[in-house]
Amino acid sequence: MKRVDDPSLDADARQDGWLAQLDLGYRRVGERTVLDTRVHRGPLVVQKSLYPEGDAVCQNVIIHPPGGIVGGDQLAINVDAGAGTHVQLTTPGAAKCYRSGGPLARQRIHLRAARGAILEWLPQETILFDASRTELELAIELADDATLLGWDVVCLGRTASGERFDRGVLRQRLSLMRDGIPVFLERSLLHGGSPLLASPVGLRGNPVFGTFLAAAPVINQAMLEACRQATALAGEGAVTRLPGALIARYRGSSAAAARHYFVELWRKLRPALALRAAVPPRIWNT
Repeated sequence: MKRVDDPSLDADARQDGWLAQLDLGYRRVGERTVLDTRVHRGPLVVQKSLYPEGDAVCQNVIIHPPGGIVGGDQLAINVDAGAGTHVQLTTPGAAKCYRSGGPLARQRIHLRAARGAILEWLPQETILFDASRTELELAIELADDATLLGWDVVCLGRTASGERFDRGVLRQRLSLMRDGIPVFLERSLLHGGSPLLASPVGLRGNPVFGTFLAAAPVINQAMLEACRQATALAGEGAVTRLPGALIARYRGSSAAAARHYFVELWRKLRPALALRAAVPPRIWNT
């Protein structure tokens, strides 16, 4: 299984903060998807495998016991969905990035899906506290006809208490590759209190934004039109189609609204792309 360790970052982590890494590998045994590789370092673990839809779909809940990261901390999650597997991953609650007076907090997620695999990445949102300094990376590699359904939601500040993101920095990278060829690449840099946060071409004063991704060999017009019928209850949502991918965006005032919008898109696409009804993970109701 491929790892994404960076020795120079490891040295920084030992000096300035926690290093937590979780490597998950899945394979198909008969009609069952099994978690056969589970290696963790530091406070990052998964609960036991769940099968709410039967043997074919293996569901795991990723848990980071501290509940948040601070400057100098690094989290790395590496997932390898083997040929013909169906893997669904989620989290029990929002991730938190606390304020930092110096080094960045880093979270790097690397998802790989082999031929015939279906990989669902369905996390809760990431909340950036005011004055946090954070780097978020989501790298997705698909092989052959593998399918991905997933999203990423970021909340700038603790909106429930009226906190804004007036200081700090967010560096964000998102990459989607198929057979080594880029499908979608994006990098962003947001500074707390910058004009871009208020600009119409940026966040228009909204503290919450997110990206929904669906990738499959074929994303047809009917799927696009169905997703365009979904409405964001609070904020703005938009959907576009690229060759082999559907991308949806959200910006608004509510992480709950962003999740609701993306779940609606997932409900519309999962039956077509995974040939299964959309069954929400039970952990979302706890």
